[in-house]
Amino acid sequence: MVRMAVRGITAQARMTIADVMRFKTQSGSSMKSSKAVSQRDMHFTHNRWLQLVVGIVGMIAIANLQYGWTLFVTPIDRQHHWGTAAIQVAFTLFVLTETWLVPFEAYLVDRFGPSLIVGFGGILVGLAWVINSWAGTLAWLYIGGIVGGLGAGIVYGTASGSALKWFPDHRGLAAGLTAAGFGAGSALTVLPIANQIQRSGYQSAFFTWGLVQGTVVLTCALLMRRPEKGEITQVEKPGVQQTIRDFTPIEILRTPAFWLLYAMFTMVATGGLMATAQLGPIARDFKVANLPVNLFGLTMAALPFALSLDRIMNGITRPLFGWISDHLGRENTMALAFGLEGLAILGLISFAHIPEMFVILSGLAFFAWGEIFSLFPASSGDLFGRKFATTNYGLLYTAKGTASLLVPIGSLIVSRTGNWLPVFMLAIAFDWIAGLLAFLVLKPLRIRWLSAQSETQAASAAA
Repeated sequence: MVRMAVRGITAQARMTIADVMRFKTQSGSSMKSSKAVSQRDMHFTHNRWLQLVVGIVGMIAIANLQYGWTLFVTPIDRQHHWGTAAIQVAFTLFVLTETWLVPFEAYLVDRFGPSLIVGFGGILVGLAWVINSWAGTLAWLYIGGIVGGLGAGIVYGTASGSALKWFPDHRGLAAGLTAAGFGAGSALTVLPIANQIQRSGYQSAFFTWGLVQGTVVLTCALLMRRPEKGEITQVEKPGVQQTIRDFTPIEILRTPAFWLLYAMFTMVATGGLMATAQLGPIARDFKVANLPVNLFGLTMAALPFALSLDRIMNGITRPLFGWISDHLGRENTMALAFGLEGLAILGLISFAHIPEMFVILSGLAFFAWGEIFSLFPASSGDLFGRKFATTNYGLLYTAKGTASLLVPIGSLIVSRTGNWLPVFMLAIAFDWIAGLLAFLVLKPLRIRWLSAQSETQAASAAA
């Protein structure tokens, strides 16, 4: 009896020790896991609002590569006599490489992370304008455009995709704020660059601002992070109907919705890119470039005044229309904005010979155009999901490159006819057609498509 009692006590002690060890193991594992999660959550770079700000700053740093270009066209031509049409090919090459390679660059970001790839993009951003500063031939100017397009595309695609991933509940607003950095980013630097060109030559401005912009992008690269799995599950329910599955890039290329968005994007981007690249030549052709304008308590020459106002309006419109689309709906907002863009271009071409009207109407044109860079990425995220958002929007963003092909063609038409009217009437037609397509075709297509997904999911759940 005593022996049996001892055996029972011994067995019970062994079980107790085993239970204690198991508890300690589980507790330690739980503490490690909790500690890891806590460390990750406490790391300031995983705050989604910080990531949004970093993306915006990166966009600001690359904005001059596109929106400051018009300041250099005439000085380059004055020194080398290459002709405006030939010089604008560099702008087209920039936009093509900035847009058409974004899907590949987005793949690299998904593979290696945003920090490494954007860091490389920062080097390219700085190198591009350094090349332009000593380019003595058109070939080198074109190389500078290509290198700048590569760097800008990396930053633009990464920042836009990051906004869509970190903010599924406010895609329009987040995409708009990010794109605003690109649209308005050059507003504060238009006058310093213009003054440096006038004072020290365009080569000095290219070199100095190339180094500044590249350094800012490299700094942003150190802070960029992508959201980890399960990191942003606790968000508000979005106000816009969204897909219930994530479509791969190959899948979206087989959908009518993608190609409809692509056609609309191309049409609307055309007019804005023409205005962006040609605003300087337009002002000079209408003989208002250097005429003084007194508006909003400020007095300056019409062209730099218009450039500054355009950048501000182009920045304000992106988060504003993005926020509106989060509440009013993407297609309704598109129809409104594209219609306004057509009216603004019509007014610009009709009254550009009046300095004050040139400034005001160019600002309105940019206000009605810039929203495409919040509405289209938000629509892409709504229709095709979050997992592949960077690459999917990268594919859609190539429409901007397609539109850029019309910029030098517009210059050739004007040089041969001496008239801007045919070019901008085409842009007006594109805007209004895209607005009708958004309301009459895209909206019912989206409703049917997303409703079919919901029905399929309900049927699978019932089965």
